[in-house]
Amino acid sequence: MPGIDESLLEAMRLPGARGASLVDWISGLALGAVGEAPGGDWEATAAETAELGRHVAESGSLAAGGIAEPGKEPPVEDLIATTGDAYHLLRFVSTPFDSTVFLHLWLDRNDGNLALARIRLAEMADRLVLG
Repeated sequence: MPGIDESLLEAMRLPGARGASLVDWISGLALGAVGEAPGGDWEATAAETAELGRHVAESGSLAAGGIAEPGKEPPVEDLIATTGDAYHLLRFVSTPFDSTVFLHLWLDRNDGNLALARIRLAEMADRLVLG
């Protein structure tokens, strides 16, 4: 079972991957990051994506499963933000304690495969060991 660093390096092997991080959406901190950071700063990116992730995870209207609660599966699987040249894929990770983290993959729009990235990030999230 891979840890944070191994999972992020695996994400970077996806075609078109520019950067990857694991973010705690409660604190806004990057628990790990590799590759380029959108805007050049992983800490700022983590804080900004955490706001987006937290808003969606806590929004009962966006998920049939309801609002995120400690110890339960996240009600949203992933988010995709599309820009002119990239995709930002946020994959929520279920953990035994509080499920307040997500994997963030920054994917080049021309070289990346969004469908493949979603599948692989879901597999990584399922295998990720936090500890």
